[in-house]
Amino acid sequence: MSRKYDELMTHVEKMQALEMAESLFSWDMETGAPREAAPLTARVMGSLSSQYFDILTSPQVGELICQAKEEELNEVQAAIVRELAKTRDRLCRIPAEEYREYAELIAGAAQVWARAKRENDFASFAPVLTRIIEMSKRIADYSRKEGQSRYDAMLWQYEEGFGQAELDPFFALLRENIVPLLKRVTQEGEPISAAPLHRSFDVEKQRKFNCFLAEYIGFDFGRGVLAESEHPFTDGLHNHDVRITTHYYENMLESAMFSTIHESGHAIYEMNVDDAVTLTPAGGGASCGMHESQSRLMENMIGRSPSFWEPLYPRLQELFGEELAGVSREDFVRMINRAEPSLIRTEADELTYCLHVMIRYEIEKELIDGNLGVSELPQVWNDKYEAYLGIRPANDAEGVLQDIHWAQGSIGYFPSYALGNAFAAQIYHAMGREVDIDGCLRQGNLEPIRGWLKEKIHRFGRVKPAKELLQEATGEDFNPSYYIDYLTGKFRSLYRL
Repeated sequence: MSRKYDELMTHVEKMQALEMAESLFSWDMETGAPREAAPLTARVMGSLSSQYFDILTSPQVGELICQAKEEELNEVQAAIVRELAKTRDRLCRIPAEEYREYAELIAGAAQVWARAKRENDFASFAPVLTRIIEMSKRIADYSRKEGQSRYDAMLWQYEEGFGQAELDPFFALLRENIVPLLKRVTQEGEPISAAPLHRSFDVEKQRKFNCFLAEYIGFDFGRGVLAESEHPFTDGLHNHDVRITTHYYENMLESAMFSTIHESGHAIYEMNVDDAVTLTPAGGGASCGMHESQSRLMENMIGRSPSFWEPLYPRLQELFGEELAGVSREDFVRMINRAEPSLIRTEADELTYCLHVMIRYEIEKELIDGNLGVSELPQVWNDKYEAYLGIRPANDAEGVLQDIHWAQGSIGYFPSYALGNAFAAQIYHAMGREVDIDGCLRQGNLEPIRGWLKEKIHRFGRVKPAKELLQEATGEDFNPSYYIDYLTGKFRSLYRL
């Protein structure tokens, strides 16, 4: 009998309902809400968040969690109680009034950021960002464990077990191997021109192809929605309601395609979470890095492979015959895999991508340590881009304002992107031992690939921690050498080095 667990779940249902309502408002704010809606809607979202906070931090729920831990629970039930206890412990350290104030601040910040980006006006966003950073620092101080640094507390929210002690050597390894490889590619490699991909591509035709592409990858439109937003994202309410967005550019054909593949990778993860886990604190992905591994694996290792485009490229040519005239499938594949320093992280190639993440990681450390002020951000950002990538943003819209994450309060999130790439390479290598990946792609049959990922990773949700999932799926602990080997082999071959 699990009577206390059952009683606890009645409170969990209320909490999940509040979370879902807040997610729906957030989705609407970024996809269809009027521009002037933000201030008042933020108050509603703050109220929902406050109600969630009150339930989870109540003495009654705390007592039920303790009592449920003593009952005989199955693996899923134990994971739900574990995740609930972990979140409660963090929130109980935060004063209720500050929690609500922060929730309201974040709820309205995204639209301030979006307007600032559209108008290339960092100064209009700076006061909001200053408040976010200061409040994030206070909340991290409330919730960090004994002996844990403030920034590590932020990092652990997204990738437990990966603080600066783990990330510093990881990024050093990438820098040591990837920077010299990039130098060889740019100086010695056979040049690849992508000019044909920057012709004028009708956006309505792009929408048609992207809907097809999402479904081809495995996105179920009976359980999901594809919309548009300034910054592509995925919002998984539960495994039967997963929403993704993309962003179209008339003169950048590949942008929306790979954003759609990327977000579909996230969505398939959410859709494949087991029914017993979804709509509970153990639903969703095991960690941000594990979630990112699924989107990056699908976007890059699957979506940019020559085999993937064998059955697909003729369909793309049907839509854009004139625009892609004279572009063979082999040429197209080389173009979508090219490596060249660029300003926008979401448009970055595989080889330079982690340099974008390193810049943000270094900046975040300085922001949180107090060594860098918000007013200095544009200058420092531009200097680091020039130092790492040899290019300098012409304005703040393509510089410090390009990402939404800080407006969402997601400080400490960026390193998960780099870890996700490394997780993906390790998982892809393990999957290749059991699945004929290229054969499946040539046949246009992704089911064996999705099935392997569902069995090894997706169905568990957050029942198993990311490190445990990675170990069980691949047979070893985190090993970034697979990522280094993957990039080295791919780009030496691509650029004929």
